[in-house]
Amino acid sequence: MPLNYVDVTKFKKVMLVYNSNSGKQLFASMMSKVNEIFKQLKMLIGYKNVEMFTIHYFSQVDEIAEKAALEQVDWVVIAGGDGTIRALIEKLANKKYVPYISVFPAGTVNLVAKELLLSSDPGKWFKRVSKGIEVPVYLGRTNGHVFLTVTGIGFDSLVVDNVTEKEKKLLNKLAYVWQGTELMRKELLFSNWRYHFQVRFDDEQVWHGASSVIVGKSRYYAGRYNLFSNASLSSPLLHVALFTGDKRSDFMRYAACIAMEALHIDDSIMIRTAKKMEIRCNEEDFAAELDGDAITTAPLMIELEDEPVKFLA
Repeated sequence: MPLNYVDVTKFKKVMLVYNSNSGKQLFASMMSKVNEIFKQLKMLIGYKNVEMFTIHYFSQVDEIAEKAALEQVDWVVIAGGDGTIRALIEKLANKKYVPYISVFPAGTVNLVAKELLLSSDPGKWFKRVSKGIEVPVYLGRTNGHVFLTVTGIGFDSLVVDNVTEKEKKLLNKLAYVWQGTELMRKELLFSNWRYHFQVRFDDEQVWHGASSVIVGKSRYYAGRYNLFSNASLSSPLLHVALFTGDKRSDFMRYAACIAMEALHIDDSIMIRTAKKMEIRCNEEDFAAELDGDAITTAPLMIELEDEPVKFLA
């Protein structure tokens, strides 16, 4: 596919949005990186054409999206993790105005930046994005909420739902390991997994049973694991893994398959692709995760937007 380029020096309005609550890095260290990016952007675009906004509270995301849409900003650069990226793009998409987007990895989980091969070094990052290479990114929607890399329901989404913001800030990815261990002890030590899901693909007649479901829009999952080698942010397809076992031994085996990046070796894991999915649960309001945050609950309707948004990466 030929690359499309845009001349970023012709942009009239650019926003740099930094979530100061993202990630485990020392505030001063990350702030210095973001300030360096701000400086480079002003030198490239013009000092009067670039504004920086710092998110201290999530309620500010809507205000920033409103301002971007109202002022018809050309380019929004998001310094944060996947949750920040997801939230801001959702607000922009709901306002029917999504400008060019770039991301600088500054969060607990940075799968979008990893998929786009973006460095956390400000100099290397700026050299890359200033080339203006367009990357089409198809947005997924789960019950109307945007996701870019992954959505799902089951064991992992219950872990995500139980991790607090304080734990994420202090423990980073270890917070998920801790909660996963606790959940295994509480739910699977003396009994089988009690939550069950039914999944239907692309309006087919058949519903498939599952104990957990992972839906990928990216190759990567849980920070480092390449679960869906054919998945891509730029592909209009959902890549799905249905885990069907409900015993403790099944879940331990599934964890090993994820760690080995080898879901295909287990016959009790169904791998599919789809454009649209429906998921039902035997438990009312079971939490689902989108890009590392528990956002909505079952039942789920998962689908893709028809047209991609444009990233610069």
